Amino acid sequence: MTLRSVDLRKEPVEAVLNRVERSLGVRLHREPMVRKRRSLGARTDRETWVRIERRGLDRIGVQGGDGTASAEALRGIAKPAWLAGVAWRDETEPVMWRADETELLPGAPAGSAVVARDPHLPQEWWAAMNTSLDALATQHTNRIATPDTETITQELVTGTIGGVFPGVDTTVVGWRPAHADFNWANMTAPVFCVFDWEDWGMAPRGLDAASLWGASLAVPALADRVRSERLDDLESRDGQLMTLFVAAKILGPYADPDDPRLRAAQETAERVVKKLHTG
Repeated sequence: MTLRSVDLRKEPVEAVLNRVERSLGVRLHREPMVRKRRSLGARTDRETWVRIERRGLDRIGVQGGDGTASAEALRGIAKPAWLAGVAWRDETEPVMWRADETELLPGAPAGSAVVARDPHLPQEWWAAMNTSLDALATQHTNRIATPDTETITQELVTGTIGGVFPGVDTTVVGWRPAHADFNWANMTAPVFCVFDWEDWGMAPRGLDAASLWGASLAVPALADRVRSERLDDLESRDGQLMTLFVAAKILGPYADPDDPRLRAAQETAERVVKKLHTG
């Protein structure tokens, strides 16, 4: 059965919301509700938050699609506590629905996934982000990260980078835990908290830093700040590869010619490729 391409911002979702309410024993506040392409989010009548995701069975893999629940074992990271969850297979399509109930976030998202303006974050925010990323890198998991819902492997890294920047040695040296969807829409401000842990798992060092850098390129000063804060990650060999991995997605065959990040991504990628070639 072919998986239908679905955008939950446009699809009728009342039946899904009703099922989540019955399963978790909550009432979801329909207004306002966060609607994204493959997820929904709503406040509940017991002052918690519920996130609902639709994911194809082919995108679940061996780790089961329970990222938010399994992330509850992580320590030293500013994130909402997980409280309960429910999952079921769609009756008509090869799709899994999953709803996770967590604590409320301490603030609104810092921005959209790709920002067009500087969120002007306080120094405490950057310090908390660094503390959380450093703590995440020290922990252990059998999960493999799924950025953009694709399991990250050496083959994926090689194929993604090589398709845009041929001739680069893409061998990954070290793997460590990553959030794998680290962008401005998944972090709060002015108090730092990172949420939406569905894709976390082992990944090459620097994936999260490179992802946030890529999401910031339309605001050069912000992209520079991200690089400065996570310089050790991004200047490592794997961090340079992850910079190219992210740049390749911006510059690759599906590049948007109106994307304001194109020039900055190209310039940085050229410097990184030269640096990798010269050792």
